Amino acid sequence: MTTTLYTHSRFLDHDTGHGHPERAERIEAVNNALTGESWASLKRREASRATNEQLVLGHYDAYVKNVFELIPNSGYGKIDEDTVVSPASGEAARRAAGAIIAAIDDVMTGQTDNAFCAVRPPGHHAERGKGMGFCLFNNVVIGANYARTMYGLRKIAIVDFDVHHGNGTQTSFWNDPDTFFASTHQFPHYPGTGAETETGVGNILNVPLDANADGKVFKEKVERKILPAIKEFEPEILLISAGFDAHAKDPLASLKLEETDFEWITNELMEIAAECAEGRLISTLEGGYDIDALASSVQAHVGALIV
Repeated sequence: MTTTLYTHSRFLDHDTGHGHPERAERIEAVNNALTGESWASLKRREASRATNEQLVLGHYDAYVKNVFELIPNSGYGKIDEDTVVSPASGEAARRAAGAIIAAIDDVMTGQTDNAFCAVRPPGHHAERGKGMGFCLFNNVVIGANYARTMYGLRKIAIVDFDVHHGNGTQTSFWNDPDTFFASTHQFPHYPGTGAETETGVGNILNVPLDANADGKVFKEKVERKILPAIKEFEPEILLISAGFDAHAKDPLASLKLEETDFEWITNELMEIAAECAEGRLISTLEGGYDIDALASSVQAHVGALIV
């Protein structure tokens, strides 16, 4: 099994200001966690730079232009109250979307079996015309639409296990029966979406978790609801919005998952990808704000991808 890591030094330059939880140290921790002899088999590639034509695969053209207009020449600007931008943020956002595009190219052409994109800013809260929740562009939506446009894939499944509901991804594919979106998340919690009753055209499966739910609850619900639904859908590629802020140590929520839970769901999704999608699986980083928990959770996740 060949696994490739896609990242870029420009992710470190996206400065969100003192005390912001979505900070450069997150990528430093991930990169350090995947360094050393035990990770020698992990291939590494620089994230490519998404063009405006690629960014509009997930967003309105006017919104893409507006984001870059809001990038300051110095100091800080804001997309919304929580979503800070600074002079290097536009380049980082292009590389975050470009990472999943490069990964799709390599998976579809047989250069790698699966991939992990260690990127920031994250993406799953960004809607077609609105950035929010630390997110400028929706990387996984852009990736899904790129796979469909460039390689003619029809049935695409996206699984999001970030502690916060991926409202932007859900909104983008709300009326698309060929894209299956499944999400586990703390509920009620930011951004306020993700109720079980939100089902799109039957292609949306929300599995909300009560505050303080642990790995046992998480596994039971994923095993009973999400895994059978993905198998029934039979995707041609499987994309993961991999947020690790459901970890028990994370400061922004109160679920109680551990590293072994992320390893478990990764193994389960790998099996489905092998069964339905010729092994095609691409994961992109979303949340995770306790630095040590993020590093160890990524190790568990990527370790499962490599096996």
